[in-house]
Amino acid sequence: MSPVPHDAQPCAPIALVPAPERLDVSPGRCVLGPDTVIAHDLGGSRAARLLTDLLAAAPAVGAGAPLVRIAVDPGLDANPEAYRLDTTESSVSVVGASELGALHAVQSLRQLLPVDAGTEPWAVACVSIVDRPRLGWRGAMLDVARHFRSVEFVLRFLDLLALHKFNVLHLHLTDDQGWRLEIEQYPRLTEIGAWRAGTMVGHMSENRADELAHDGLRHGGYYTHDDIRRIVARADELGITVMPEIDLPGHSQAAIAAYPELGNNATANQVRTGWGISTHILNVETETLDFFKTVLDTVMDLFPSKYIHVGGDEVPADEWRESPAAQHRMQELGILDAHELEDWFIAELNTQIRARGRTMVGWEEIGDRTLPPGSVLMPWKNAATAIAAVQAGHDVIMAPSTHTYFDHHQGEDAGSEPLAIGGPLGIRKVYEFEPIPAELDDDARSHVLGGQFQLWSEYIPSAEHMEYMAFPRACAIAEVLWSADRDADDFFDRRLPAHLRRLDALGVAYRR
Repeated sequence: MSPVPHDAQPCAPIALVPAPERLDVSPGRCVLGPDTVIAHDLGGSRAARLLTDLLAAAPAVGAGAPLVRIAVDPGLDANPEAYRLDTTESSVSVVGASELGALHAVQSLRQLLPVDAGTEPWAVACVSIVDRPRLGWRGAMLDVARHFRSVEFVLRFLDLLALHKFNVLHLHLTDDQGWRLEIEQYPRLTEIGAWRAGTMVGHMSENRADELAHDGLRHGGYYTHDDIRRIVARADELGITVMPEIDLPGHSQAAIAAYPELGNNATANQVRTGWGISTHILNVETETLDFFKTVLDTVMDLFPSKYIHVGGDEVPADEWRESPAAQHRMQELGILDAHELEDWFIAELNTQIRARGRTMVGWEEIGDRTLPPGSVLMPWKNAATAIAAVQAGHDVIMAPSTHTYFDHHQGEDAGSEPLAIGGPLGIRKVYEFEPIPAELDDDARSHVLGGQFQLWSEYIPSAEHMEYMAFPRACAIAEVLWSADRDADDFFDRRLPAHLRRLDALGVAYRR
């Protein structure tokens, strides 16, 4: 095989995001195209399909095309997401410690390719990369409840996550303002709960007294079972787990609007049109618990994720204090504080989830008193809660609002930014995020699974706005979660500017 002369071929600058553990560069260029032969073992099939798709837009190389070999070798590294990537003028070698590692290697190769399709050959530098992630959980939460996003957007978002080596998409599927998942046993959840009469205009601080200041435009949508299967299948091809969230027992006004018997009074509430925390929460009747156990069974049938998120955040207990039925339940359980009803409710859901061999995840509030056995905490307000949880032997996923809430505006001047819930949260502060609290010893540190960023969508009405809020901050947190050693100057001065040209080519509507 005759290699293409390397001195005649341009190649993209080496600007990998996130930064690899080790990168060595040699003289020469490797030219890839749609006629490149890709050989793989059984474990490398997903990576081979991904690379084949990526090279489909490249110009043909012809007889000089190098051979690409993709293999999985568990002996490469104890970390299943580790990989080695070697390119020479005549060959490319991809070795992953598992299928996931091989997929990450292809994403690194993707970032070595030219940023855009064209008539010039697709040349990459000759490199040797040895890499592994710092943390096992590198996630992004997408709130599709407040503003619904199409399946096509979710698939595009998955591709952008994979490019940056994220491995979890957390789908926030239900809230006061919309229910987004088809449940065949309870059709009114989507017939009624998936649609609201309008959306709040302006900031919620200006509309605190009522929900009348809305645009009057019906908004909604939901995912069918086939939609979810399509999303999960694509995520699996990219090495990403989709974790579903059904937010209970608060943030449930859309479900109560669909089935008023789930609430604490006979009033049928509309799907909420304003933001903020609804006072309408689920009742604690056995029938209501059975209802949501059926919902969770459907969720677990659709999502193979080990982790199932049940929310548990921001549950005002006023209705329980005023409800004779709730007070009777408290007497039965021998509890005095209405907030402890939430502990009991969440513990019942935890039993259901564990019986299916899964692990329950909840927001920080489920750890305010006693965490259910085997559950995972997602702290968003207070690092002390995370520290207490890991010292008690629980796993945590770090999601502090100070560094990971990407619904906050990005610039110092709020007036120059689109309307947002708060801020500022600029990219440099995101890059300073440290997911492992310094107070933890080595044993406790192992309970920090990783971290994720959150895209709460109250003030993010469009797909383009979603990308604007996500990027380039997602590039920064990708490096925080992946790279053991970080160089802020190299990231901001050299690699990020080059990487943004790749996002330009992909049409990402990032904040400039």
